[in-house]
This record gives sequence, C-alpha cells and structure tokens, in this order.
Amino acid sequence: MIQAALLALSQAFSPAFRSILLKTVGLALLFLVVLGVLLWTLATHFIDLQNQNFDLAAGVLSGLGIVAGLFFLIPPVVSLVAGFYQDRIAERVEADHYPADVPGRELPTGRSILLAIRFALLVLVVNVGTLFLLLVPGVNLIVWWIANGYLLGREYFEFAAMRFLPEDEAKALRSAYTGRVFIGGLMIAALMAVPILNLTTPLVASAFMVHVFKRVQKRLPPPRV
Repeated sequence: MIQAALLALSQAFSPAFRSILLKTVGLALLFLVVLGVLLWTLATHFIDLQNQNFDLAAGVLSGLGIVAGLFFLIPPVVSLVAGFYQDRIAERVEADHYPADVPGRELPTGRSILLAIRFALLVLVVNVGTLFLLLVPGVNLIVWWIANGYLLGREYFEFAAMRFLPEDEAKALRSAYTGRVFIGGLMIAALMAVPILNLTTPLVASAFMVHVFKRVQKRLPPPRV
C-alpha cells in the first residue's frame, strides 16, 4: 500500500499529469470562490455592518463560518471536477506502469457523469454531516476521517475496477477486499485533510487505486475461456 501511494504521489506531479492537475485545481478553486462570494452576499443581506456592535461580531462569525464551510466543501467540489478526468488518469497510470497488461475500458460518458455526480453528493452529505460534530473536539475529526476513508476507498477502488470488470463484479471485489480498500481510503482521507494538497486528492486517489486494483487483480483466478 505504501509503495502504491508513493507511485501515485510521484506520478501526480509529473509533467504528464500537470495539465489535468491544473485543470482540476483551477476549476475547483474557481467554483469555491464563486460559492464563497455567494454565501457572503447572502450572509451580509441579513447583517447590518453599519452597526459596530452585534452585527459586526455577527459578520466576523459569519465569515469564519463560511471559511470553515468551504473547507468541508473542498472534497465534494474537487471530486466532482476530477470525476470527469478519471479515465484519463487511469489510462496514463496503466500505460506507464502496466504496459504489458490489457488496458482498461473507458466508462460510457453518461455513466461516468452520473457516477461523478453521485460521488460528489455522497462526499457532500458525509462532510456536511460531520459539521454537526464541530462542537465535540476530537470526535468530529475521527468521525470525519473514518467516514471519508470508507467512502473514498470504496468509490475510487470501484472506479478502477469497473474499467476491467462489470459494475456488480467490481462491487463484489471491493467487498472481498474491504480491509485493504478501507486502509487505502484512510490514506486518501489523510491527504484530504492537508490544506492545499487536498486539492490534488482526487488525482492522487485515482492513480493510487489503480495500483491497488492491479495488485488485487494479480490474486484473481484467470478468466474462464
């Protein structure tokens, strides 16, 4: 797992991945900035900043709340944007590290878009849910890490597997290797908790889970002729 993670990290910042990295990070940052401006505009609509007592304090607290909220929105936003580039990421990893293997199949465009949207919504639900635990120091971070670890590991592994297997078989394979996939998901979630680097998480995670799937694939019996 460590070797797979190091391979993914090294390739994520390579020249071949630079274009995808810049596109995903740029689009995600643009979306977050627009969302932040909209939230601030909405907040100031209810706050009179001319009042230098209560409303000024409320304005400061609202600003801090928006910043905290955007931090929790980074995972779903970046996941949604990067979801449209996952096949290109997987193709690059397979070509560079597994040239002798049969290449995976690109998912149909419609299915790929639906999966990207579904994944982003699931990540959003998980991260919004953890917001309610902010008043419980320590516990919220543990819950956030475990919940995201499970979700990220599951989704990224299944995507890597679906390039080679039907969807139901990909899910069954993930279930058979739940522990390995979950540990991989925890590693991805740990990267997601690091500011700035968390913007690269989907790209690194996609590459990482291709390596994890390839290692699992070697253990599978040969296909029936």
